[in-house]
Amino acid sequence: MKITQTRRISQIFFFLLFVWFCIVASVGEKFWQLRGWPVNLFLQLDPLVAIGTMLTTHTLYKGLLWALATVVLTIVIGRFFCGWVCPFGSIHHFVGFLGSRRKTTPQKIQRNKYRKAQGIKYFILVFFLFAAAFPSVAASLQTGLLDPIPLVTRSFNLVLLPIVDSTANIVSTSSRFYTGGWLIFAMFLTAVLLNLVIPRFYCRFICPLGALFGIIDRFAIWRIGKRQSECINCKLCEKSCEGGCEPAGNIRISECVLCFNCLDGCGHDIIAYQTRPSLTGEITNPDISRRGFMLSLASGVFAIPAVRLSGKLGSNWYHGVIRPPGSLAEEEFLKRCLKCGQCMRVCPTNVIQPGGIDGGLENLWTPVLNNRIGSSGCQLNCVACGQVCPTSAIRPITLDEKHGLGEFAEVGPIRLGTAFFDRNRCLPWAMDKPCIVCEENCPVSPKAIYTQECFNTVRDGILTIKKVSGNTIETVESNLSLDKFATGDYYCAVRGNKFAKITANTENTIVISSDNQFGEIPAAGSKIEVQVRLQRPYVDIEKCIGCGVCEHECPVSGRKAVRVSAEGETRSADRKLLL
Repeated sequence: MKITQTRRISQIFFFLLFVWFCIVASVGEKFWQLRGWPVNLFLQLDPLVAIGTMLTTHTLYKGLLWALATVVLTIVIGRFFCGWVCPFGSIHHFVGFLGSRRKTTPQKIQRNKYRKAQGIKYFILVFFLFAAAFPSVAASLQTGLLDPIPLVTRSFNLVLLPIVDSTANIVSTSSRFYTGGWLIFAMFLTAVLLNLVIPRFYCRFICPLGALFGIIDRFAIWRIGKRQSECINCKLCEKSCEGGCEPAGNIRISECVLCFNCLDGCGHDIIAYQTRPSLTGEITNPDISRRGFMLSLASGVFAIPAVRLSGKLGSNWYHGVIRPPGSLAEEEFLKRCLKCGQCMRVCPTNVIQPGGIDGGLENLWTPVLNNRIGSSGCQLNCVACGQVCPTSAIRPITLDEKHGLGEFAEVGPIRLGTAFFDRNRCLPWAMDKPCIVCEENCPVSPKAIYTQECFNTVRDGILTIKKVSGNTIETVESNLSLDKFATGDYYCAVRGNKFAKITANTENTIVISSDNQFGEIPAAGSKIEVQVRLQRPYVDIEKCIGCGVCEHECPVSGRKAVRVSAEGETRSADRKLLL
């Protein structure tokens, strides 16, 4: 079997394994749901994830120790991850192959030649690493924006799987929705389609992980090279070169992705995979200028402090950024979050969504709670998001900690924020319409939402009695809507604050309940009032945990009448609602 065939088998295997891990990252009891599957394996193998979190937090999350194996293997056998393991690289490889199928050999050689712009990915890497490292007070992990493993994980979790499963609902019990998913899809699709122009466009010009492997690869023991200096220079070895590493001349070791296509392309058995340097020469260092390096370094150092001039981590913090339970304080959270979408994928209610830039540029694609979308708010007995976060930006918590029970009783439950009522939109407050949906659905015990009863006279509800026959009151006015007041929430009131429940009505009659009659029959010509019994809701801010169930269930369409704000969240001491 040719080594290129072995490489294709490896690519297919790891790609299918990656897709499988995306599928099983869902809560459930079936074998294809979250039952101990290592769903973060590819993220843990990514050394850029490990290095980035080390720079921002000065610690290494133990799960990311797997990245050390990737680095060691790269030093031994070369840049194998890009050509043999990376699922995003496999997609690029396949699409680039489709784009080259009808090309002539000279055209293929031209498409796969090295371009000086391939050094851009090194500048991107430098930018991200220095943004993570300096200055430490403003360090921010932004590698997940372009790191291929978080990028492809985010794309599959939040776009591709929901689209494929939107009709079948096999992976999820109901259709999944994600705000801003179009932007994630546009970025993914653009990266993939650019392979029709230049094979592995993303890998060659943009990928910061590829740049990191390119730097490590210069120390590789095994490498591609020529076993002899004599060569007819037919350049057939460059016909399908995936990295544009120019194996026909001075091979660029940092660009070689170990596709081994050059071994198949060479008809003279000159190119080999060996431990000695290529006999026609090697270029081991990346092709980057000192000026470009210093510009990238300076940009990385100043980028995050510049972004934070808006004060989004200070007094100008945005109340709409509500993080999942177990999230670290915002500054520490931004030092760890990869924007991979794992927490959003595993959330059973679909309430965790990719953030936008309204909370600052750093907030883009980080997890925030949107209580209007999905099937509910944050469920009281769910801690799944913290169990799958690969960097503990959302730390794993227990149900006892979330509820404030046992050893956490003194601290109390985890609060995500606080619910507030907009009385201009609330049905009982603004429109005299009976509604207690928020109070009924509040999952906290004792409930954080309580009501107070009041009676209000409805519009045009003051009527003149024409006559009374048993339980039926005939009025002089004939402007009532048939059975409008028969819901059980309306009462007939007479002088002395005596009430009787209305059970039915016509245009000019009102029928009151036989179990709730007036003590004295009102006389003809006297006035009665049709009043609605309202239970107006209030929030007990000491009991509210900001779960958002009330906001999700509020029947007011558009802007909800009850909305959760991040004020009062327990993860940040400076965001307490009360002193």
